[in-house]
Amino acid sequence: MLPAKGRDGRSLGGFSAIASDPRDGRLWLLSDRDEPELVPIWDLDALGRRPLRLGERLPLRNATGKPFPAPLDAEGLVLEGNDLWIVTEERRSADRPAQLLRFDRRSGHLLQALPLPQPWRAAPGQGLAVNQGPESLTRLPGSPLTLLLAAERPLLQDPPDQLRLLEHGPGGFRPVGSLQLLLPAPYWGLTELFAPPGGGLLGLVRGFEPPASWWTQLLHFSPPGPEGLLQAPLARWDLLAAGLPPDNWEGLALGAPLSDGRPTLLLVSDDNFNPLQANRLARLAPRRQAGCSSNSK
Repeated sequence: MLPAKGRDGRSLGGFSAIASDPRDGRLWLLSDRDEPELVPIWDLDALGRRPLRLGERLPLRNATGKPFPAPLDAEGLVLEGNDLWIVTEERRSADRPAQLLRFDRRSGHLLQALPLPQPWRAAPGQGLAVNQGPESLTRLPGSPLTLLLAAERPLLQDPPDQLRLLEHGPGGFRPVGSLQLLLPAPYWGLTELFAPPGGGLLGLVRGFEPPASWWTQLLHFSPPGPEGLLQAPLARWDLLAAGLPPDNWEGLALGAPLSDGRPTLLLVSDDNFNPLQANRLARLAPRRQAGCSSNSK
């Protein structure tokens, strides 16, 4: 369970994304509260053994350093040097469109705001639905910097089981293939994508049915293909059956390997500022089956 308050005594919550910093080992939590902010965690080695040590909040502000006039609804997060890349969720209103934003990591001030391509923008019968993404943002391996984003649910003009992917690189936005998500209920959606160093994509899928039923799955896909290619999951894991507490899990990032060499993933939940929910940080590791060794591929 994450602390309910930060170092300044103010409440914490609304964590919609996480990103680990390879330079110093910090984990950054993105809060989508009305005044969005980042909260760093320093000593992840203490996870599960003692309370985590939080750093000072970093408020996200406009280019002049003032609060944004309308809430951003900040979602996916990527750290790249001194830049913070964040996607904001669509509200189908002029003052709250979905955008890809770049912030200065030192000051938290906005450096660049990029509107999404036309098919993703609100228009009659097309674009992102209200509060349906983009939810996810990840950095693809290699250079130059290429970001991959996806919506929570299909665009209004798309089939109900096909989730478009969109890349952003040096040449701007570029459509790529789609993910096939056979979602069993209307309250399901993709809350995060992560491109692990070993290749492919991991997708965090969350399901909810009022008043308090939750589902969480982790899906494995091939790397994004060309526009028009539809990819089905290569594997699917039920994380609640594996022991993850039921909650609103939204963020996914790479964690430090265990002492036996197994890789780990970190997940964060969003309490929606609801007293019946919680802000949680979880660590997942693959089980090592009998006959496997640390050198097994």
